[in-house]
Amino acid sequence: MTKSGSPEGRSPSQLIDGRIEELGDWRGEMLSRLRGLIRQADPEIVEEWKWRGVPVWEHAGMICTGETYKNVVKLTFAKGAALPDPSRLFNSSLEGNTRRAIDFQEGEEVDEEAFKALIHAAVALNKSKARR
Repeated sequence: MTKSGSPEGRSPSQLIDGRIEELGDWRGEMLSRLRGLIRQADPEIVEEWKWRGVPVWEHAGMICTGETYKNVVKLTFAKGAALPDPSRLFNSSLEGNTRRAIDFQEGEEVDEEAFKALIHAAVALNKSKARR
């Protein structure tokens, strides 16, 4: 599910497509793969484009952002500190009280089931807080 009306006249999903294409290397492939897993985990997720160029996935609130740097693709979970992480996927931004992040490096394997479970947990947390 996507929203439209971005300042550039393209939908957030189209802007994310453009980012993946312009990266043109392993980071684009990784971002595309992670995006696919997010969508598989929650087909109702909404893609957004915020802060002048950051892909964001939301459902009943923010789930995560997808940033790309020279050596990593970073997914930052807005409420990651409150999520169970039995597979220890979080490997970055561990010191904060709210956010947690996963840095993916070139050639890194993705534990797809654990990643999808994390997305499910983030959506469930957002929904539980939205009901209050």
